[in-house]
Order: sequence, then structure tokens, then C-alpha cells
Amino acid sequence: MLKVEIIATEELGDRTYIAHDGALAVVVDPQRDLDRVEAVLRGLQLRVGAVLETHIHNDYVTGGFELAGRTGAEYVLSAADEVAFERRPVRHDQELTVGTMVVRALSTPGHTDTHMSYVVSDAGDPGAVPVVFTGGSLLYGSVGRTDLISSARTEELTRAQYHSARSLVAALPEATAVYPTHGFGSFCSAGSTTGADASTIGTERRGNDALVEDDEDAFVKRLIAGLTAYPAYYAHMGRLNREGPAGVDLSPVTRVDPEGLRARIAAGEWVVDLRDRTAYAHQHLHGTIGIALGTQFATFLGWLMPWGSRLTLLGGSPQEVADAQRQLVRIGVDRPSGAVRTSAELAAGGPTCAY
Repeated sequence: MLKVEIIATEELGDRTYIAHDGALAVVVDPQRDLDRVEAVLRGLQLRVGAVLETHIHNDYVTGGFELAGRTGAEYVLSAADEVAFERRPVRHDQELTVGTMVVRALSTPGHTDTHMSYVVSDAGDPGAVPVVFTGGSLLYGSVGRTDLISSARTEELTRAQYHSARSLVAALPEATAVYPTHGFGSFCSAGSTTGADASTIGTERRGNDALVEDDEDAFVKRLIAGLTAYPAYYAHMGRLNREGPAGVDLSPVTRVDPEGLRARIAAGEWVVDLRDRTAYAHQHLHGTIGIALGTQFATFLGWLMPWGSRLTLLGGSPQEVADAQRQLVRIGVDRPSGAVRTSAELAAGGPTCAY
């Protein structure tokens, strides 16, 4: 029997999925901190038969390349993706079998040129309704944004997205469960996503922006008009994902002593205070930047900090620094230095301010 496990990355508004038959698993769009995926696999005693990428991601660094390498599973991407590593290339309407599951790739360009959706069905139960993993194509209530490849091609890709959504629903039964990667707060979304926790092809047919608007020009105009700014770090994600990202090191970061902290602040480096706004306003080191550790911490930091800057994190506890570190590796910011601070260390780090 086909089952789907959901691993939410709320900080980025994305989801990873594990489809399985009780023995073998297909992992779809895994994030880079793979310990979360591996914990589910261990708990269900699953082996990974394939790792699927719906597209070359722009909002996070994938863990797919690393997971496939660790498990020996096939790493499945569109044959049209230009990447620097060996993988299992798939084309439109091509199928592969993993255990009792049949995976069918469907070309759904729009969010990216080479975007794929994957229909997974249970070969052991031909009458069972399949499920579809739609990545950044068909979301709950809308579709993925279409301006991340090139601003000059936004209209072209928006039209492709419109047709991809319609061809997808035409190919699948009404009861097919839809599992998008984006659409849960991600800046990769466009239009009016519903905020729903689950949906089907039938539900989307009756309420999705791309499916209820029969005037293609009107849809294109409205979607493009609603596109907002997106984080600056997105510019680097595609390159990293095409290179085949290495695994992450989430071991405790190096402790920075007060003297080293003063030197980094004096040098104009990025020293980020993770405490909430009230605590930061009450007392903080002069020259530090306050970005509270919350669900969008990495998004805000990746938006503001110049790529490649040396980064030091000031946390009230080792766990705060570890939580920030986990968020940051997802966007390719590895191994910051961490200063776990007491009141005494705060004073020793240099002059303090309040407002």
C-alpha cells in the first residue's frame, strides 16, 4: 500500500516527501539537513530506492545529491538539467519502478524550464488512485513564481506555468492527492495560495488560480502584477545545486572569546545577535546586528548579508546557536562562529548600547 510521509521545513515554507510501500522509499525534494529524513526512514525501517528532484531549487540547497550518495539510491532529475554529476535523467512520460511503486515523470515547465512533476502509483493495486508531487508547479490554490530564471522571460514562463497546471489536472483523476514542495510560506510561491494542509486534483480544478481563469492573458497579467521581491541569496542556490552540494556539519560551532569578538566587530564583520527584539533593545553590543531567531531567520539573514561574508552568531544558549546553524545550512551558509553569551561576556565583548 502506497503511503506518503511529510517533512515540513516551516522556516522556508517548503515540504519534503517520503513515498513508500512499507519497504522501499522514494524521497522527493529533500532539504540539506538530512538527519530529519533519516530519522523517518529509520523509524519506518525503509530503504531509499530513489531520490527525486522536481527542479533545480532556487530557495534552498538540496540534500538530494548527498542522500543518494549515502544510500546508493538513484538520483533522478530532468534530463534537460545541466549538472556536474552523474544522475538518472528522466524525460516526459518516462517511468521507473521502485519496489511496488511506479514513478511517472511529467514535464511541467513554468517555475523553471526543466521542471518535472512525478506521479506515483501502486503497481500492486492497479485500481488505487495515484499521488502527484508537483514541486513548484501546481500549488494549493495557485502556482510557483515564474520570475526566478530571468526577468526577461517571466511572461513566457508564466504562460508555460498556466499550461502546465492545466495539462497536469487533465492527466490525473480527481481524487489524486497533490503534494507540492512550495506554497507553505515560501517566496517561491506566486498568487493566492490557500494555506491548506492538503488538496486533490479535483479541489485544485475548482479553486486554483491557474485553473479557474479561462483567459490566459488575464491570468498572466494578474500573476506577474502580484510578484513581489525575493531574497538575495536565491541568486546562488541554482549554482550550488547544479554542482552537487556536499553534506553538512552540524557539530557545535567554534566558541569566540571576548577579544576575538571585539576584533570581528571592529573589522566590520557580520556579528548577529539572535535574541528577541526586546532583549536586543535592552542591551546589545555596539556594532552587532539584531535578527531574532525565528521561523524566517535564515531568509532575513540571507536577504541582507552579502554572500560569502564571515558570520558570527551571538546566542543566549548553545541550542539557540545550533538552531540558527541548522537554518543557515539550508541556504548554503556553513560553519559560522558562535559566541554563547552570559551577561559578563556581553560586557567583555565591547561597549554596549540600548534604545
